[in-house]
Parts: sequence; C-alpha cells; structure tokens
Amino acid sequence: MEQKPKKIMELKNVYKSFGGVKAINDLSFDIYEGEILGLIGPNGCGKSTTVNLITGVYTQDKGEIIYHTKDGKLNLKDQPVTYRAKIGLGRTFQTPKPFSDLTVLENIYTVAMLYNKSMKEAYRIAEEIVEFVGMSDMADSKCAKLPIEKRKCLDMARVLAINPKLLMLDECLAGLTPAEMEDSLEMIKKINKRGITILFIEHVMTAVTKLCSRVVVMEEGRFMTEGHPNEVMKKPEVIRAYLGGDYQNADV
Repeated sequence: MEQKPKKIMELKNVYKSFGGVKAINDLSFDIYEGEILGLIGPNGCGKSTTVNLITGVYTQDKGEIIYHTKDGKLNLKDQPVTYRAKIGLGRTFQTPKPFSDLTVLENIYTVAMLYNKSMKEAYRIAEEIVEFVGMSDMADSKCAKLPIEKRKCLDMARVLAINPKLLMLDECLAGLTPAEMEDSLEMIKKINKRGITILFIEHVMTAVTKLCSRVVVMEEGRFMTEGHPNEVMKKPEVIRAYLGGDYQNADV
C-alpha cells in the first residue's frame, strides 16, 4: 500500500479583502512535505497575497492556515511574522532588498544572528551558506554593487539562514537571462534536496514544468485546479484564464 505524503501546510477556505475587494476568495489547497509546488495564475490572481497570508504580513479575514510541525498541527491565525519565521516559514521577494552597505557575508550573518544562540555559530552558518550558494568569491563585496541575479541569489541565501522548513519563492526568476534562470533552477533543486519544501510562484511556465511535479492554479483569488504542470496547462479553463477567449488548442 502506497504511503500518502505528509502535509506540511493546509489552507482551508481562506478569505482576504482590501477595501471591499476580495483578493482571496475561499482558497483551499495543501502543501506536502518535501515537494516543489508551483503556484501559478494570471497577474493579480492573488499569488503574492497568498504568500503574505502564510508568512503573516496579512491576516486572513476568514478560514484557516494550518502548519504541520513535529509536535502537531498549528493554527497560524494572529501569529506575527517573527514567530512564523522562527518556526520555519521563509520567503523571498520579487524585488530583493539586501542591506546595501553590508557585504554578502554580513547580510547572511546578520540574519543568522537572530536565529542562533551564539555569534560564533551564526558566523559559521553564514560562511557555510555563502559556500553553498556559490558566492564565496564575492563574500566580501558590498551588496549595492551586485547585479540582479546575485541579489536574487543572496535573497535565497539570507532565507536559508533562518533554517526554513517551507520556503516560498516569489517570482525569483524575474529579470534574469535564460542562462541565469537555469542557474537559479539548479540552486532551487539543491535547496529542495536539503529537505526544504518549496512553494514556487512563477510566470515562466517552462521553469515551472522543469521544476515542479505539481501545480496549483489560481484565478481571481480562488482555487481553479491542480495537477502535473504539463496536464494542467492543457486544460481549457487554464488556457482561458491566461489568454482569454476560447483557446482550447493553444500552446501555453
């Protein structure tokens, strides 16, 4: 008998409105331990809002966000951002904002100090992460001088310093060249192999197909469908959501 994968998070009938506009509308889906799950949908469908709800930037109006820990299920309602980070919920941003006057190593070390008991241990972890993400040759470089692909890599590196269990990557490929995208995808795979579950929010469908074994599709704040990306992107309702009209034979 095949063993079912363990859930790491459940979103149950989640709602969020801003000034009467429903940004998230009865959204439900599960995230499973160890997977790379794609969260996709047209611009403005609520993907980043969903990440902000999971990480505590926003609080849902209704519904539940349940985080599965080794000690049991934890309802995240009203838990602050800092608490959620401490229990392993990490995220990157569409526009990375490192501490520009600090070096690459100092940026990671600053975050690591918040999550370790000693400065010595935090420094050791920062050095290990710098090497892991392939930035050892620029460890002493000021972040203001980094090109966009390195700032995005540093964004992932800083999140690793909190020792995340679930890492949410919000359009981490935006602005990258095809070669830089390939490097980023390899890095995401390396991070996932460390046992870190990934929620991958992205518009580049070729990247989603290469990286994800399952995707959840959103439309207007709602769950639309889920499944393997190759199968999901052939569904007429998904094609219509992305392209408009009746494009049953479109190659998305």
